[in-house]
Amino acid sequence: QVQLVDSGGGLVQAGGSLRLSCVVSGRTFSSYAMGWFRQAPGKERDLVAAQSRGINTYYADSVKGRFTISRDTAKNTVYLQMNSLKPEDTAVYYCAAAKTSAYYLIPRLGFEYDSWGQGTQVTVSS
Repeated sequence: QVQLVDSGGGLVQAGGSLRLSCVVSGRTFSSYAMGWFRQAPGKERDLVAAQSRGINTYYADSVKGRFTISRDTAKNTVYLQMNSLKPEDTAVYYCAAAKTSAYYLIPRLGFEYDSWGQGTQVTVSS
């Protein structure tokens, strides 16, 4: 397993932007598909965006066209750029790593991920 440290959350007005970062420890970053989940109060933790070990990506319908996931292998870091934020985006965001031998696989369920960050709060005011 690897260790994940996510950061970059904060308070922003509707229409604003934030970039979340997740630093992954260890030298096997390229062996992991990466995902960003979020959990709002009283709701389940849902997948927001994910990227395979390669360039394949997945986005939840609610964030398509506004959020972008990317990874920097030199820095062992995955990012979530969030633009045009809405109050309904308010949640704790978690990065997660899924070790996989399948280069193009994008895990979509929480149990498929092996390691999790501690979470970072994103609050969007109206």
